[in-house]
This record gives sequence, structure tokens and C-alpha cells, in this order.
Amino acid sequence: MNKYEAMFIIKPDLGEEDKKALFNQISDVIVKNEGQVTNASIWSERKKLFFPLKRYKEGTYYLVNFNAPGAALSKISNIYKMNESILRNLIVALE
Repeated sequence: MNKYEAMFIIKPDLGEEDKKALFNQISDVIVKNEGQVTNASIWSERKKLFFPLKRYKEGTYYLVNFNAPGAALSKISNIYKMNESILRNLIVALE
């Protein structure tokens, strides 16, 4: 399994319950695709964006470190792109 780090920019207007549900969904996608979440936390609350994303000028940054097979990475990324509460995501491989 390869090590990855994923950064998500989440809509800033989500309530606490919605954020918790979204964070659980993010972790569940990794686990369902034979991965394992090693660390997950909020990196920054309501940080101002350099340019608007889907008409939002602020976003909540969420950081996830996980292990997963390389073949599952594209499937995981595509599932995140379909979620409307995620404004942007970036997954990078760690060495």
C-alpha cells in the first residue's frame, strides 16, 4: 500500500453535524476502497481563499493522511469530485 495525503476545501457554511457527516464520508470512501486512514483533522477553519470557488470566498481546510493501493486512487478521487460539499480536493503521494 502507498501512503497519501489529501487536502480538502469544504464549504464554510456547513453546520457542525453536516461537517462530521462529511468527514465520516471522506474516511468511509477510503476504507471501502481497501485503504486505511492514519490521520485526519481540520487544518484551518474558514480560511480566506485567494480566488472564489463556486462563489465561496472562504473555505474549511481538512487534511487526511491514508494508505491505499495505487489502483484505488482514481476511484477515490472521482467520488470526492462528485460531492457538492467539497469545493476542491488534492491527493498527493508521500514517500
